[in-house]
Amino acid sequence: MTRVLIAGLGNMGMSHALAHHHHPDAEIVGVVNRSGETDQPELATYPIYTDFHEALATTHPDLVVIATYSDSHADYAVAAMEAGAHVFVEKPLATTVDDARRVVETATRLGRKLVVGYILRHHPSWVRLIEEARALGGPYVFRMNLNQQSKGAEWETHKALMQTTAPIVDCGVHYVDVWCQITDAKPVRVNGMGLRLSDEIAPDMYNYGQFQVTFDDGSVGWYEAGWGPMMSETAFFVKDVISPAGSVSITEADKAGSSDVDGHTKVGGLLVHRPDGDTLINLPDEPGHQELCDAEQAYMLRAIRDDIDLTRHMQDAVQSLAICLAADESVRSGQPVTLTEVTP
Repeated sequence: MTRVLIAGLGNMGMSHALAHHHHPDAEIVGVVNRSGETDQPELATYPIYTDFHEALATTHPDLVVIATYSDSHADYAVAAMEAGAHVFVEKPLATTVDDARRVVETATRLGRKLVVGYILRHHPSWVRLIEEARALGGPYVFRMNLNQQSKGAEWETHKALMQTTAPIVDCGVHYVDVWCQITDAKPVRVNGMGLRLSDEIAPDMYNYGQFQVTFDDGSVGWYEAGWGPMMSETAFFVKDVISPAGSVSITEADKAGSSDVDGHTKVGGLLVHRPDGDTLINLPDEPGHQELCDAEQAYMLRAIRDDIDLTRHMQDAVQSLAICLAADESVRSGQPVTLTEVTP
């Protein structure tokens, strides 16, 4: 039985906690929440802490699940591993490349398992998209975005996230990770731009951004993300991969509102286009958000039990983060950023 400490009970933390609550091989020994309470009945019987380090010292977990705000990820992960625990940490792994490397170095040095919350890696439809794109062969053009017309509680959550992380970094790491899996190439240059569209966020933050990446195999990628009540829901979810042999696209027939969490991972169908004709691949019965979190945590537990080698996973997590942070740097500086070494 794996003893699990959950840090953070927001949207993702709650789902990860429920995954372990229902897993036969996991035992939740405590949860950390700043309010010191939870309104989720299934978690109400577990000890609740307001201080992470107190919870870590008191519960002696085998696994710590970190789903707090991004600026605490690196320090919490290192503290957990030094206390003897393996770690699952929500994306992004850290808010700087140096901190991301520090976390990976700690995991490697201490022999701990470290899994980063790249939920698309556990989604069978996104795995199929990667397979279909690789079958076409590169070089590739990637066209992807995720704009969210958020308001009310959703806008409050986004404003809280933007205290530490820009939209192009927060969700961008998912899609850049997909690009890197398809091309298996190294990024060489990033160019970004963005704009602050609301007086409700800090003067040095922007809630709309986009960036372009060039890879060393000639592939190029474009990603766009915007949050807020002013965002358009026209073409808010574009997912295309184009190559000399054709293209693979996610169909949008089943898309709901742009802020719908399940819709951010839902595929529904893939349109594979080749010059001699099109093929529509229907993907019914896709997993929902909770099922994907269940799959992530089941993988985490297997990684511990079966001693899965996570070296490539950790390197990929640092690389995708480095690309998105370079994009953020480019937005803020107004200059392109050259990437030389982005893996640990």
